Amino acid sequence: MAEPKKKQTKTRTRRRRNQINAVAPNGIKCPQCKVVINRHQVCSSCGFYKGEKVR
Repeated sequence: MAEPKKKQTKTRTRRRRNQINAVAPNGIKCPQCKVVINRHQVCSSCGFYKGEKVR
């Protein structure tokens, strides 16, 4: 089995393990109708995206 060449520092280990607890951000409110939507997607209730009517 392969052996590590050098000891990993506490900083590198903690930085790697910190990513395990990362959570995705919650949705944002649509500026038109104030409904919670996912980022970078068209609002399903009013059809606006970046201030323009798409649907």
